[in-house]
Amino acid sequence: MSKRYCRLLALMKKESLQVRRDPSCVLTAFVLPMILLFIFGFGLSLDAKYVKVGFVSDGQSLAVGSFWRSFRATDFITPIYYGNRRDAEEDLINGRIRGIVILQNDFTKQLYSTGGVRVQLITDGVETNTAAILSNYVSGIVTKWSIKQSNDCGMTTSIPVEIKSRVLFNSELKSRNALIPGSVVMIMSIIGTLLTSLVVAREWERGTMEAMLATPICPSDMIIGKLVTYYCLGILSTGMSIFVSVFLFQVPFRGSVGALFLISTMFLLSSLAMGFLISTVTRNQFLAALGAFMFAFLPNVMLSGAIFEIDAMPVLIRMLTYIFPSRYYVTCLRTIFMTGDIWTLFIPNLIVMSFIAIILFIAVIILTPKRLK
Repeated sequence: MSKRYCRLLALMKKESLQVRRDPSCVLTAFVLPMILLFIFGFGLSLDAKYVKVGFVSDGQSLAVGSFWRSFRATDFITPIYYGNRRDAEEDLINGRIRGIVILQNDFTKQLYSTGGVRVQLITDGVETNTAAILSNYVSGIVTKWSIKQSNDCGMTTSIPVEIKSRVLFNSELKSRNALIPGSVVMIMSIIGTLLTSLVVAREWERGTMEAMLATPICPSDMIIGKLVTYYCLGILSTGMSIFVSVFLFQVPFRGSVGALFLISTMFLLSSLAMGFLISTVTRNQFLAALGAFMFAFLPNVMLSGAIFEIDAMPVLIRMLTYIFPSRYYVTCLRTIFMTGDIWTLFIPNLIVMSFIAIILFIAVIILTPKRLK
């Protein structure tokens, strides 16, 4: 057994003992990911469901009653009846409802005399996503109701162009199925970057790193010895997060475990390299935490595509996203969950993530001092 191999085993054992004796490592690796996953899984949603909408009609008739029941029959909208428009607009301004559906005074007369009638929809544009979804919901309900009314009255309704849509991969259109894989990316970045940067920075503060540098080890051996321990922690935490995502949040998993392991390994290595680099440069726990927040967590939230669409960003911001490995990991992880193993998509992303990881590790080796000063 070579001396270098013995040194690596000793370093791995030392790091394992340090993790076992440090409760903060266990909390960061296992408790914090579960807390974040539950917050993202239960609290974060882009779906508009049970949206409160005002319903204003001055008259009562069979047609108005049928129109009202069509709104009550859906889970997406919760209609609230108002006797006059003023009260509805007041609740809309105060944020109690998100929109108002207004029927004209002669709604029934126009419906049966002309066969067509106008329905006004007023939405709260402060929340643009909800307003757009609500408009689509109301249009669909009105169209379906008008066709049913025409058929009940014996009139033929001709639709020149009929669209039959089909949704691939996420047929239920649940935003959770896209947000949960993105939250796993953010969790892994926290573990890989924050955990390693804080632990290594603490060793610089306490003087442990100087003691290690006094031993006959090179920077690459020290990095490998630390890397293996925190890599195992990260993979275990990732597996636990994937398990909770699939069996608790019912996110479909259509890919293979092998592809997931390979892609997660490459992203985790780049995150660990970022943590090592931050701690090597700062050598201070406060600065290391700040650096991890600025260079890992914020880009993973804002620029990875986990929550915000990259194609909707300005050109300069879109170009900036290419330097963060989380962009490529989000794409691969969503594909594994929703679609399956698409290696023509995985391989280019793996190459880019491995290139970023190599560059970061080279920077860590160069910046790690080889002798005490």
